[in-house]
Amino acid sequence: MRPSVPLGVLVLVVGVPAETVLVALLSMVTSVLSLDVVYLFGVVLISAVWGLGLGLVAAAASAVAFGLYFATSTSNPHGSWIMLLANLVAYSVVAVLSCSVCASTRLLAREVDARVDADLSATLARLLLRAPDLRSAMPAAARGLARTLGLPSASIQPGSVRAREGHTTFPLRGDGMHATLIVPADLTGSTLRRLRDRAVPSLELLLEAAHERERTADALRVSRDQLQRIVDEQTSLRHLATLVACGAPPTEVFDAVAREMGMNLGVEHTVIVRYRPDDTAVVTAGSWNYRGIVEHGSHWVLEPGTVTELVHRTRSPARVSAYTGDGALSKRLRDRGIVSSVGCPIMVGSFLWGIAIASSKTEEPLPPDTERRMYEFTELASAAIANAQSHADLIASRARVVAAADETRRRIERDLHDGTQQHLVTIALDMRGIEVGLPPELDETRHRLSGAARALEEALAELREISRGLHPAILAKGGLKVALTALAGRSSVPVELAVNGTARLPERVEVSIYYVVSEALTNAAKHANATAIRVDLSVEETVVRLSVRDDGAGGADPNHGSGLTGLSDRVQALGGRLQIISRPGEGTTLFAEIPYQP
Repeated sequence: MRPSVPLGVLVLVVGVPAETVLVALLSMVTSVLSLDVVYLFGVVLISAVWGLGLGLVAAAASAVAFGLYFATSTSNPHGSWIMLLANLVAYSVVAVLSCSVCASTRLLAREVDARVDADLSATLARLLLRAPDLRSAMPAAARGLARTLGLPSASIQPGSVRAREGHTTFPLRGDGMHATLIVPADLTGSTLRRLRDRAVPSLELLLEAAHERERTADALRVSRDQLQRIVDEQTSLRHLATLVACGAPPTEVFDAVAREMGMNLGVEHTVIVRYRPDDTAVVTAGSWNYRGIVEHGSHWVLEPGTVTELVHRTRSPARVSAYTGDGALSKRLRDRGIVSSVGCPIMVGSFLWGIAIASSKTEEPLPPDTERRMYEFTELASAAIANAQSHADLIASRARVVAAADETRRRIERDLHDGTQQHLVTIALDMRGIEVGLPPELDETRHRLSGAARALEEALAELREISRGLHPAILAKGGLKVALTALAGRSSVPVELAVNGTARLPERVEVSIYYVVSEALTNAAKHANATAIRVDLSVEETVVRLSVRDDGAGGADPNHGSGLTGLSDRVQALGGRLQIISRPGEGTTLFAEIPYQP
C-alpha cells in the first residue's frame, strides 16, 4: 500500500530545498556541474514510492532548482537553460525508469505472494478436506499456515475464543461453523493485513467446505447405515415369511422371530411370550439369549411394573426403564442384570395372544424407533400363530370327519353282524332243516332248496367280507399286528410282514394304518400285477412309520385314484404325511408317518 499523496507532496516540498542546500554545501569542494546527481535520489524515491505523476513533478522541481542554483552560481544564463532542459529530461527518464522498475518489482512480489497464497490454500485444502474429522485437522492446518507465512506460531480453535495476552485473534465464521485463528500479537502490520485480507477469507471458505463435507459424509454414513439396516430387516423378514409360508412349527418360528429381531435391533436379549387364556400368567414361547434369564416354557404371574403387565393392560407397545417391583419376575430380571425392556403386543385378529420383548442390560435406553421396528416382526409372529391355528383347526376338523366315518362304519358293521347276518344265518339253518325233512318223492324240490341255501350261504360270506371292510372287528380284538397278519393271509399276492413293536396305539391310528395297508395290498393285486409285497411297520415312542413296497408295474398316480387320495386325507387328518413313489417299471412304494400321543 502506497503512502498518501499529501505526504508525498510534503516530502517533495521539503526534499528539493534540502537537496539544494546539500548541493550548495558540496559546491564548495567540487564542481557544480557534477552535483546534479544529488537530485536523482529524491526523484527515484518519490517515483518509486508515490508513482510516476509525483515522480515527474519531482523531476521538474529538481531540474528547476538545480538550474536556478547553477544560474546564480555561474552567471551564465544561456548555460543555465541548457542545464535545466538536460536535467529535466534526465530526471524524467530516471522517474520513468524508477516507476517501471518498482512496478515490475511490485508485480513480481504480487506473483510471489499469489503463489504463496495458492500453495497455502492447497496445503490447507489438502489438510482440511481430506481429514476424516475436522477438529483433528485444525492443528495441522494451523502449523501449515505458520510454516508457509513464516509465523512464530499459530493455532485454530473451534468456536469463539477470546484473545489472550500477547496474541491476536481472527474469528472464522461460516454456514453453521465457528472457529478462531490465534497468532502472536507482535507480527508486522503487513503480515497482519495479509492474514486478515487473504489468509482468513481462504480459511473461512475451506473450513466451511470441510464442515459441509463432514456433514455430507455423516449424512451418507447415516443413510448407508439406514439402508443396510433396512436390507438386513427385509432379509430377516423374508426368511421368517418363508418359514411361515412353509408351515414351520410355531416354536421354530417363535425362536427365529426372537433371533432375527434381536440381531436387527442390536439388543442382547429377546423373547416371545404368550398370555394364558385366563390372563393371569405368561409363558415363554420362543427366545434368543434369554434362556439364562427365564427358562423356556416357564410360567410367570403378571406383575405391575413389568412390560408384560403394561402391554396386557394397554394393548399397545410399552417400555420399562427399570424393574423395581418385589414380585418373583421383577426380582428374577433384576438379578439377571436386565435394566430396561421394550414390549410390542402380538395380536391375532382382535385377540391379544402375547408379546415380543427386547431387553437390555445397559443403562442407555433402547432407541425411540424400537417399537416401530419390532412391529413387523410381531406381524409375522401373528401370521405364524394364525396359520398354526388354522392348520390345527383343519386337522381337528379332518380328524372329526374321519372319526365320524369310522363310527358310522363301526355302527353299520355292528348292525350287520348283530342283525342282518344273524337273521340270514337263521334263514339258512331253517332252509337246511326243511331240506332234510322233505320226502324222497320231492327230490327236485330238495335240489332247488339246496341250491337256494348254498346261494344264501355265499351271500352271507360276501356280507361278512363287506362287514370286515367296513370296520375290522379283529383289529379291536387282537390288535394291529394280528389284523395285519389276517390281511396278509387273505391277499392273493405273497406278503412279507415285519412289525416292530407290540404296544397298542390309539384306535384311530390303528384303523388308519389298517386301511392304508388294505388299500395298498388291493392296488398291488388288482392294478400292479405284483408278485411280492413287503410291509414294514415301526412303532416308536411318538410316531408310527409304515412302508409298503411291491415289485409291480409302478406308475401309480395319486391324483387319478380316489382310494389313494382318501388314504392321504386320512393320514393328514392325524397330523401325518403320506408319500407315494411309483416310477414306471420299478414298482410302487408307499410311505406313511403318523404322530401320536402315548
